[in-house]
Amino acid sequence: MTIIAARDSAIDSEGRRDLDDIMTIMEDAFEPRFGEGWSRSQCSGILGDAHSWVTISRENDEPAGFALSRMIVDEAELLLIAVRPAFRGKGIGRELLQRVCGTAADRGAKRLHLEVREGNAAANLYHAMGFEKIGRRRNYYSGGNGERFDAITLALQIDRDSP
Repeated sequence: MTIIAARDSAIDSEGRRDLDDIMTIMEDAFEPRFGEGWSRSQCSGILGDAHSWVTISRENDEPAGFALSRMIVDEAELLLIAVRPAFRGKGIGRELLQRVCGTAADRGAKRLHLEVREGNAAANLYHAMGFEKIGRRRNYYSGGNGERFDAITLALQIDRDSP
């Protein structure tokens, strides 16, 4: 497995490859029923943000997973994290999350925030890595059939020694 080091987002030739890989991962990893995935234009927009960065996992040059994050003053936010089903159970999600924590700490973040759909199995990883529930956003996600789902907001105090 090869993890591309987290880097500032940019829409250059590598950024376009990243966007293609992100969309491949997104289409495989997120069920449309829950409304968690982003569109290509949403991803392209955040990749152009100077405060954002992406970390992509590739196995044998095949896109396996990604994490998309951004800084806001002295806090970081994990916007999206996904691992394709064929690559799950190999520690890729944990590795991506550890890289996000490290990059956020290097950029001066004191805390990392995220939201996860209530009932999403990824919440187990977040709790195992020390994230704590700080709130709930009712009806945050809107699924393909109009169904609504709550988001649980989580936070992790970070520093250079975080997970």
